[in-house]
Amino acid sequence: MNLASYIDHTLLKPESTIEDIICLCKEAVLHKFAAVCVNPVYAGLAAHHLAGTRVKTAVVVGFPLGATFTAVKVMEVKEAVLQKADELDMVIHISAAKAGLWDVVTDDIRQVVEAADGAAVKVIIETGLLTDDEKRRAGNAVVEAGARFVKTSTGFGPGGATVADIKLLKQIVGDSIGIKASGGIRSREQAVELIAAGATRLGTSAGITIAGGNKPVSGSY
Repeated sequence: MNLASYIDHTLLKPESTIEDIICLCKEAVLHKFAAVCVNPVYAGLAAHHLAGTRVKTAVVVGFPLGATFTAVKVMEVKEAVLQKADELDMVIHISAAKAGLWDVVTDDIRQVVEAADGAAVKVIIETGLLTDDEKRRAGNAVVEAGARFVKTSTGFGPGGATVADIKLLKQIVGDSIGIKASGGIRSREQAVELIAAGATRLGTSAGITIAGGNKPVSGSY
């Protein structure tokens, strides 16, 4: 199994430097990962260093709480797209989901999808904060709003990707959209299990270890 092709090589630490992001991009190209995933401030830098390669630039939106105004998420998306981002990983309006305000959740996602102007939107539902019923409703909202992926976690919440959650999301979305497992993925065995359960993308900072590659390029983070 070519695990590298599933991996979004991720660095979202607030203390990340320009050198760290350049290193991240070099590693992603070297190991032929699907994408790098960075904070919005580094969208243009990552896109520049990935230009002419097959590695995509993914940028987080409304991260990590999802609690900002929809209009702000839309502005983030538009700026990221201007900076040549290929994919946007947005966090849902979690408090609206917990309150059962699914029209609000869906509209929040839909506005981001429209602002993305064709760039792929991955929707982080933060599974560690949701009941199974809420996960089902969130998955339906993601599909209804027209996003390309449903994603489990930010990696900053109370739990990460689990096989049980991937199986549940697969039951909801089927093959209509992709499923990104993220949060706490550290080993090849974990990755294989999540893919077998239905994950089509993996968000992790341990991509080199998982893919069985060599040590990170110099200037590691």
